[in-house]
Amino acid sequence: MRVALLSPLPPEQTGIADYAAHWRRAVQSAGVHVLTPLQGQKPLHSFEAARRWVAERDWSKVDVVHAELGGGRHSEFFVLKALAAMPVRPRLSATVHDPERLVWRPVSALWRRLDAVRWLPGAVSKALAVLVDPHTLWTERRLARRLDGVVTLTQTGAQRLSRRMKLPPGRVRVIPHGTLPLPTQPLPLLAPVRLLYFGFIYAGKGIEDLVDALGRLRQQQPELAAQVRLTIAGGTAPDIAFGGRHSYLDGLRARAASLGLQDQIEWVLDVDERDIPELVGRHHVMVLPYRESRKLALMGQMRGTSGALAWAVAAGRGVITSDARAFAEEISHGNGEAYPQGDVAALTEALAGALREPERVAHWARAAQALSEQRAWSRTGRAFAAYFSALKTGVSELPDTALGAPQPATSSSGGAR
Repeated sequence: MRVALLSPLPPEQTGIADYAAHWRRAVQSAGVHVLTPLQGQKPLHSFEAARRWVAERDWSKVDVVHAELGGGRHSEFFVLKALAAMPVRPRLSATVHDPERLVWRPVSALWRRLDAVRWLPGAVSKALAVLVDPHTLWTERRLARRLDGVVTLTQTGAQRLSRRMKLPPGRVRVIPHGTLPLPTQPLPLLAPVRLLYFGFIYAGKGIEDLVDALGRLRQQQPELAAQVRLTIAGGTAPDIAFGGRHSYLDGLRARAASLGLQDQIEWVLDVDERDIPELVGRHHVMVLPYRESRKLALMGQMRGTSGALAWAVAAGRGVITSDARAFAEEISHGNGEAYPQGDVAALTEALAGALREPERVAHWARAAQALSEQRAWSRTGRAFAAYFSALKTGVSELPDTALGAPQPATSSSGGAR
């Protein structure tokens, strides 16, 4: 079977690119030949550009075209739309990383021309995006109904996507984020308790809430605060970490210093993927304090998951997370605790609880290890191979077990030519 993957790939610094690299290896190991026709291609910023690009290629020898949709990217969306308009085409599929929408960002040519005006105030650009959102939603729904299959990483995402895109029951399948087979790493000694924020470092991840919670703990319960250390680790790509006139990273450092936390926070920036297992393994708990965008809230609810959370599961580590996205579902296997996003007091109490009752940390670690075994990338690859076989033969439904759906936890590159 030949599948054309439409996706960003490393060295691009995005979570979806990282996911796609692991996905490609896993699916190829399951016997599927994966082509990557967009690799090295400049972004396709319009439907017209995508239609020309599609017309220049022979798709007759491709069984399924599968896209990774998310991160506000247009190229994959426009290529799927162009392929869907062909009278004879391969089966079309997508993993939607940011349900309940496919692309979120406006797709109209008028908005793109206005957004390209650099002097346009940010507030005006956001207002225009909201004004043209009904057209964006209509376009998303039209494409979603023409896809032969859709995948999400969580049940929450599947339910939201089905409802918002008005898809029939059974059209959206759930295949959880895969995990790498890492050697079992016992928890370090709980003195001190080591917390880890891991992911790209930019506004919207709620990292300032975590710093504030640690500062509040230091002020209110200094004896507990003395027992904890925090590592803030992740990517600092200039286009996301240093937007506008100010450095978000510098702002975080100043915030920590103002709270007297400079001796309790370690900064590990631009982590090489080969170093991630050791990084996660030398900590006790990962903390993901994400907040949902107020702008996106006007357009819907983003119910995706996190590659960082998948690393925590792979390494057998629990997670304290906000209830943003679909995180509450992801830690419902006994592998962590959720708190209301943006509630610094609740996050402070969650941290204090883990410090007062270290047996929680050990329980979360055991549950994460069990979940990791269920979600190994090898199983994910086989699940996608079965899914693609069903699409190829026109089978619209598959039993959940065939797709590698998790059971409840117990306490080659190249172009299409």
